[in-house]
Amino acid sequence: MSDDTVFRLARRRLLDLFLGGGVLGFIVTLGYPAFRFLRPAKNASASVGAVKVAKVSELKPNSSRIFRYGSRLGILIRTIGGEFRAFDAECTHLSCTVQFRPDTERIWCACHNGYFDLRGRNVSGPPPAPLRPLNVSLRGEEVFVSPKKNV
Repeated sequence: MSDDTVFRLARRRLLDLFLGGGVLGFIVTLGYPAFRFLRPAKNASASVGAVKVAKVSELKPNSSRIFRYGSRLGILIRTIGGEFRAFDAECTHLSCTVQFRPDTERIWCACHNGYFDLRGRNVSGPPPAPLRPLNVSLRGEEVFVSPKKNV
């Protein structure tokens, strides 16, 4: 092989390397954001510990309070019997925020008129699954809520 042929082959390989690297860089530039968008995010609320929601005296029987824990909303309900129950406040149908209706003693999703009982079970309307329950603990006069650990 002549020096001219070797030089052309080396130059061609260098150009192929640059072109291949450019195409690879372009694919990564477009692919990585798409991958991050499509991959489910880690649940930020899973790392949240107990959140102080209210004092016992602040919630009268048959009332509720919406609260934030991590990046999510929760609902704390005090039943007529005085028992505290907490759920994820995101409807299982289309993720609307639910609210407690004292007149019906049920949890209501106003978006599509879905109802849940005070155990979080879906009883009417389009919600396909029950609300996710949360742990409630009393520490003196304060009510704390924390996510349940998946077992």
